Amino acid sequence: MKQRIITAIVFGLFFIPIIFFGEMPFFVLIYIFATIGLVELLKMRRISPFSFPGIISIVHLWVLLVPLPSIVWFDLIDMGKSEATLLATFVLLGYTVLLKNKFTFDDAGFLILSAVYVGMGFYYLMLTREVGVHYVFFALFLIWATDMGAYFFGKAFGKRKLWPEISPNKTIEGSIGGILLAIIVAIIFQFIYPVHASILVVLLVAIIVSVFGQIGDLVESAYKRHYSVKDSGRLLPGHGGVLDRFDSLIFVIPILHFIQFIS
Repeated sequence: MKQRIITAIVFGLFFIPIIFFGEMPFFVLIYIFATIGLVELLKMRRISPFSFPGIISIVHLWVLLVPLPSIVWFDLIDMGKSEATLLATFVLLGYTVLLKNKFTFDDAGFLILSAVYVGMGFYYLMLTREVGVHYVFFALFLIWATDMGAYFFGKAFGKRKLWPEISPNKTIEGSIGGILLAIIVAIIFQFIYPVHASILVVLLVAIIVSVFGQIGDLVESAYKRHYSVKDSGRLLPGHGGVLDRFDSLIFVIPILHFIQFIS
């Protein structure tokens, strides 16, 4: 626990000022985090990031992260994110033929899904920063509140397991506690820095953020359990890797755009 707290403080002192500053330093940092996150997934699958499919996956990720709806190449090709994903899919599927299924359809699907999952999650984080820094902190504070509420309520009252096959330590009581604390934090945030005209909308969004933040955490727990790893990486002592820290955020931020809370 001591190591987790020290790492969280150091990481916060480094990351929070860059969020406030935004612009190029923020974009560069997000590119770095997203790339590390994708490499963590590749290593779980035992795919080298320096292999041909690994490089294609990373380039695909970088294209998805570009903060523009499309990229124009030499005035000849106007490629959007969906076209980039389709092109990466064709290249990887062609590679399965060249390697005579030593590189499989499942491998290709894993790489495409991983790049989209990580890339679009971090892309929407950059987009949110452009809309307003207060939305980034609103999401962060609610996710942190959910984590704290789930931990302390789970320790104090937890009896019924939430999903033992995926994450044996999480409880239903802890999950509810996380939602309640997220609601409290949302109310406080709304009074200090309003994010919407209606407090009822803010409360509903707080519940959505808390629930989907927990789902994002469970998604990461599921694939870590599938690949028999404890943490996604070792970048952050006591916390694990980039995906261990950003799993909830990159799951929640796109949803806030989908429901038009951020636009």
